Order: sequence, then C-alpha cells, then structure tokens
Amino acid sequence: MKLLMKEWKLCMHPMGYIMLLCSALILVPGYPYGVSCFYMGLAIYFICLTARENHDAGFTLTLPVSRRDAVRARILFCALLEVIDLALIGVFVLIKYLTGGPENPAGLDAGLALIGEAMILFALFNLIFFPLYYRDINKPGKAFMFASAAVFGWIILEIAATYTIDFVQNVLDHADGKNIGDKALFTLGGLALFLAGTAKSIQSSAKHFEETDLSL
Repeated sequence: MKLLMKEWKLCMHPMGYIMLLCSALILVPGYPYGVSCFYMGLAIYFICLTARENHDAGFTLTLPVSRRDAVRARILFCALLEVIDLALIGVFVLIKYLTGGPENPAGLDAGLALIGEAMILFALFNLIFFPLYYRDINKPGKAFMFASAAVFGWIILEIAATYTIDFVQNVLDHADGKNIGDKALFTLGGLALFLAGTAKSIQSSAKHFEETDLSL
C-alpha cells in the first residue's frame, strides 16, 4: 500500500488525469471506442517516462523493498488507473444508452460487450508493455510502440469482426438488452483476461527487472 501511495505521489503524470477524461469519447458518434483505451496506455507511457527522468528506480531500490515489490507496485498502480477508466467507460456507456443515438459504424456499439472489449485491450497492453519496459527501463518508448501496435491491430480486427463475424455483428454489436447472457459472458471473459494478463505481466516483468543491471 505504501509503495502504491509512492507511485501516486511521485510518478503520477498529469496526462493520467487528462486521459481518464478520454473515456467521454464514448459519447462521440461514429468513433472507434476502443481507441479510448489506447489513451490510457499513452498515460502509462508518460508515467514510466517521468519515472525514468526522475531516476525513480534508483530511489525506490534505496527503500527496504525488493525489485519484485517495485515492479508489482508500478503495474498495480497502472492497473488501478485502468480500472478507474473502465468505470468511467461504464458510466458513459450508460449515459449513451439512456440518451439514445445511432449505432456505432466503427466497431462495437456502446454496450456491455464494449466494457469486456476494453478489458481485453488493457490485458493486451499490459502483457506487452510492462515485460518489454522492464527489460530496459530507459527505453519506455520502444515498449509503448510494440504495445500500441498490438492494441491498434486488435481494434482493427474488432471493427472488421462487426461486419464479418455473425456472433459479433448480431449479438455483441448492439447496446440493447437482447442476448444479455452472451454479452455478460463475453465481458466476464474480458475480466478474466484482464486479471490473468496483468498477473502474468507482473510475473514476467519482475523476472526481467531482477536481471537488469541498473548501473548501465
């Protein structure tokens, strides 16, 4: 808990707060809503970039904590931001549902399945970004480039699926209450992937960081 507070006070970048507001893009007609998750990934990149510039790793390891603890705190802190973003996405999904509007032609509509999709995107980002970042904490841009490419690749596939895959097109890609069971299962699957992906990213990242020579 103390390390999480340290992350919030010393590593939180203003972009973190700004990018949380990008969840409001759910209200924009015809917008690929998955891109709003990319902006949170961008905020995480700025957090790691700021940590590098402030020599946060060296400072943290002067505390009575292990490298694994430091990695766990950073990833859990970023995962907390993602959870807050998911909650805000849920709020804007509800607002859009209550106010009505045309269906989204650029990917999943603003409904329950979209929240599951957001969880999958965050899981994908965490699985790629953090293990690469902790191979060399001085090069967060490289890790962000690969993670962003994967996120946008998935978004493109998701948009294509809403036109080509029957289950996505006729079951998931609707904001109404029809097929709510299937949508709920999809969202629960997204939650499972988010939890498992984040846990795996902690495990892999800690291993890489323990092998990193910070004196280089």
